[in-house]
Amino acid sequence: MSANLPPPATLAMALAASATLAACGGGERPEADLAASQVTTIGVNSYLWRASLEAVSFAPLLQADSNGGVIVTDWYANPSNPGERVKVTITILDQDLRADALRVAASRQVAQGGGWVDAPVQAATVQKLEDIILTKARELRRQAVS
Repeated sequence: MSANLPPPATLAMALAASATLAACGGGERPEADLAASQVTTIGVNSYLWRASLEAVSFAPLLQADSNGGVIVTDWYANPSNPGERVKVTITILDQDLRADALRVAASRQVAQGGGWVDAPVQAATVQKLEDIILTKARELRRQAVS
């Protein structure tokens, strides 16, 4: 059983956007892209930051440090599955919009014997959240340079 991160509608929209992006090609980097990643009032890539906040908007935030690039959610239990909860930590490591500038970690717990017990998080769940964030960040960049 995997953690239910975003609500189904949000996840479906992100997956549809991901499929659309897969059809896009081209290795050229727009001139404005580098400038946009460097001209920022925060310490990390603003597209990754905004996309990350949107991706975890389903959960309450414990910490959001735009200079350090760290977002930590509080525990979130999907109302349709209250016996399971998840906590997400996102770290943005760079000012450039690159896949290796993003690190996502998730913790999952299940209700057992009146308390919460740690449970494994499927790697595919974390990968899916990373893909959602990267897809949204690229979309935000395209909108900004268009």
